[in-house]
Amino acid sequence: MTTAFAQTETPIVKLVGVDKDYHLGSVIVPALRDVSLSIAAGEFTVIAGPSGSGKTTLLNLIGCVDVATRGDVVIDGADTRQLKEKALTDLRLRSLGFIFQSFNLVGVLDAFDNVEFPLLLQGKLNKVERRDRVMGLLQQVGIEQYAHHRPGELSGGQRQRVAIARALVTQPRIVLADEPTANLDSKTGTAILELMQELNRRGTTFLFSTHDPRVVSRAGRVIRLVDGQIADLNASAEDVAALAAGAH
Repeated sequence: MTTAFAQTETPIVKLVGVDKDYHLGSVIVPALRDVSLSIAAGEFTVIAGPSGSGKTTLLNLIGCVDVATRGDVVIDGADTRQLKEKALTDLRLRSLGFIFQSFNLVGVLDAFDNVEFPLLLQGKLNKVERRDRVMGLLQQVGIEQYAHHRPGELSGGQRQRVAIARALVTQPRIVLADEPTANLDSKTGTAILELMQELNRRGTTFLFSTHDPRVVSRAGRVIRLVDGQIADLNASAEDVAALAAGAH
């Protein structure tokens, strides 16, 4: 298990007293309850817990794709409750890369265009610079030969690799990954994790929601979530070993 992550005075992710409720008709379903946690810049951290424990909901709040019912969510120094939609969009483009479990690729765009799209929104690189960065990442995730295939022409594992390249292409400060290796074979999953660890060593913060023992075993920290609540902010070696063995 890797343990190297830089502690800083100001965490790059901070949640204080966060609740998230969903309304199903007249019924209120609590997904998260009184969640408080801090993530330091440079961490390689796993959020672990059984299905339905709130892992994806937590990532969605940190990724600014959903809003808390109550509590504070501070991302890269910005209190997200105080931000209007344009500022939230800018924060996502500037600081966040999100690997969604459902891929969220644009069906009418090919793999190259899907990965390039965040760079176009940023507007910082010229055409040649964008092409070089996109093709470099597609090569790193082993899918450059499918650059001009649309998502419907790709397998689940290939779409997952496109989604991973898209999340990394803006060189974000924080990468949020919801089961990023779920659709990958062992060899590809290991190669992707090694790429992520290399980026982590350069300072990128990674926060995973996963059951995959390959990811858990590489984590610097494991946060356990049970029934929408934090059960452990720094799971013990025994807990980590049990999770890595597939007990979740």
